[in-house]
Amino acid sequence: MVATNSKQRLYPTRIDLPETTRTGVIEILNHSLATTLDLKTQVKQAHWNVKGINFYQLHELFDQMATELEEYIDLIAERATALGGTAMGTARMAIADTIIPEFPLDLANDKDYVVALADRYAPYAKMVREAIDQTGALGDADTADLYTEISRAIDKRLWFLEAHLQGN
Repeated sequence: MVATNSKQRLYPTRIDLPETTRTGVIEILNHSLATTLDLKTQVKQAHWNVKGINFYQLHELFDQMATELEEYIDLIAERATALGGTAMGTARMAIADTIIPEFPLDLANDKDYVVALADRYAPYAKMVREAIDQTGALGDADTADLYTEISRAIDKRLWFLEAHLQGN
């Protein structure tokens, strides 16, 4: 569900999308921004705290994943502002609008960290795919394409996480 920000002020733009389209897309983008910010901080939490036989490999993988998410944060926020909106990107804003559950602090080993991140990447991937459909239905093919780009990469990262869990 996308949180409605009734205080969203649209700034003038020459982008030829109707105001109602831009308003709806900006709401979707800000919901995604909140969730992406939250996911990035949780990946960093795993990066900093992972322990176990696969420490180095996972430490490096989690850092790459966080860097990738940082790029998506910029893409999403900049698209919201390009459409005349305000990117709602503080930590407090993210907490209020994320779909990701809080990261557990009682993880015992490296496999638990992989499971925790896979459990967060899966709903994130679903949210991104839903955003493709939602923004496409609103008539914004460019934002739908942005989400398609993110979706492919997130599915690949989810595959990487799940591959660590197979055969054990």
